Amino acid sequence: MSEETRPPDQSAHPYPPGVEIRVARPDELATIGELTAAIYVAGGYINPDNSYILRLRDAVARAREAELLVATHNGEPTGTVTYCRHGSPWAQLTAPGEAEFRMLAVVPAARGLGLGEALVRRCISRAREDGCRALRLSTEPVMHAAHRIYRRLGFTRTPERDWQPHPGVELLTYALPLST
Repeated sequence: MSEETRPPDQSAHPYPPGVEIRVARPDELATIGELTAAIYVAGGYINPDNSYILRLRDAVARAREAELLVATHNGEPTGTVTYCRHGSPWAQLTAPGEAEFRMLAVVPAARGLGLGEALVRRCISRAREDGCRALRLSTEPVMHAAHRIYRRLGFTRTPERDWQPHPGVELLTYALPLST
């Protein structure tokens, strides 16, 4: 079964009504890139003049070099996350046998529907499918709602792995040990 036709994982936690989590389709990539950038700017996580905005918009590269997941609500893209296996150009934290996810974003109007948690759960499922022993992530200190999701799903802080991609940009790290 191809990644695009793989059914959503609903075994542990059903998605909210009208929600689908799946691999992004090529015709959605431009929308997903703009959606990701707009959410990060609107949330105050990045300045629109920051060069990282180009990475947020580059859904085509994320889909090609990692696994770009989309959450749709009633057929409309409303959230996204990038799942990265070790060795992907998008993986920043992984060691062999690990995966990570990045760029979790949900449109403000869809918050409260459980889309962020559903996207993270799908990443957990993908990491287990890949036989990973851990799933990792980096997050900004101000992303409190995301931190609550991570803790609720069993992720723990790994402060020894905290890092700075650029001077003045502090990233916190979390990990979820997985049994294979």
